[in-house]
Amino acid sequence: MTEPRARELDVTPRMPQALPRLRAPIVPGNSIAGRALVAVVAIMTFLAALTAGGVQLIAAAAAGWSSDVSREVTIQVRPVDGRDMEVEVARAVEIARGFVGIAGARAYSRAETEAMLTPWLGEGLDLGDLPMPRLIVVKVKEGAAPDLRGMRTALAARVKGASLDDHRFWIDRLSTMARTFVLAGLLVLALMIAATALSVVFATRGAMAGNREVVEVLHFVGAHDGFIAHEFQRHFLWLGLKGGLAGGVGAAGVLALANLFSSDVLSGPGAEQVAVLFGAFSVGWEGYAAIAGAVALVAAITGVTSRITVHHVLKGQV
Repeated sequence: MTEPRARELDVTPRMPQALPRLRAPIVPGNSIAGRALVAVVAIMTFLAALTAGGVQLIAAAAAGWSSDVSREVTIQVRPVDGRDMEVEVARAVEIARGFVGIAGARAYSRAETEAMLTPWLGEGLDLGDLPMPRLIVVKVKEGAAPDLRGMRTALAARVKGASLDDHRFWIDRLSTMARTFVLAGLLVLALMIAATALSVVFATRGAMAGNREVVEVLHFVGAHDGFIAHEFQRHFLWLGLKGGLAGGVGAAGVLALANLFSSDVLSGPGAEQVAVLFGAFSVGWEGYAAIAGAVALVAAITGVTSRITVHHVLKGQV
C-alpha cells in the first residue's frame, strides 16, 4: 500500500528543459501594420540614400577642386599703353617656366580669348578694338610646391600689367559651401534615421499590444524576455530589410538615370560650369556603396530599436 500511495502523491508538474521551436511567428508577417511599416522604411531609405549619394557627390567635387587648385595657376596680362602685348605675354611665359616645379605654361591667343567670350557676349560682335587681357595657364608638377610668391614678385617687376591668380580665394569659398552642404546632408540623414526609429518604436508597441495574449502565454510557459525580444527583432529586421532594399534600389535607379541623361539635360553656356562643380554627375562606386550602407544601417536600426522597445515594454518602463 505504501508504494501506490507514493505514486498518487507525486503530482508535481515538470517543465520542459527547453521551449519547443515555434511553428509560427509571434507577430503575423503580412499584417496591415507590417506593410505600412515597410512602406515608411522604404520611403525613408529612399530619401536617406539620395541624401547619402548627394553628400558623396559634393564631397568628391570638393576634393577635386582642392586637387585641381594645386596643379594650375593663371597669369593675366592686361594691355598697357606703349607696350607690345605679344612681347609681354612671351616674357611672362618665360618667367613662369623658369621656376622649379612648373610643368609648363601656355598663353591663350587673342582668337582663343575671343572664343571664350562668345558664349557670354554672343556671336557677330567685332572685338578687335577691345583692349582684351591675355591669359596664361601655368601647370604645376604633381606633388610640387613652386614659389608662387617669388613668381608674383618677378612678374610685377618685369611684366607691366601682369598679375598671378592661384584661385585659392574662390576655391576656398566653394569648398566652404561644399562642406556646409555635406554637414546639412548629414543632419538630414540623421533626422531621417531618427524618424525611422520612432516609427519602429510605435509599430513595435502596437504589435505587442495586438499580441498581448501570445506574450502572456509565452511568459506562462517559461519564455524569458530575451526570447520574446529576439522574435520581435527578427520580425522587424526582416521588415526593415524589405523596406530598405526597396528604397535603396529606387534611389540607385534614380541616380543611374540621372547619370545617363545628364549629358542631354545639361547643355548651354552653364553646362561647363556645372561640370566643373559636380563633375559628370556620376556618384561612382562610392555613392552606391553609401546607398548600400544606408540600407544596412536602416535595417540594423529597425531590428535593434524593436528589441530595445520590447525589453522596455516588458519591464514596464514605457
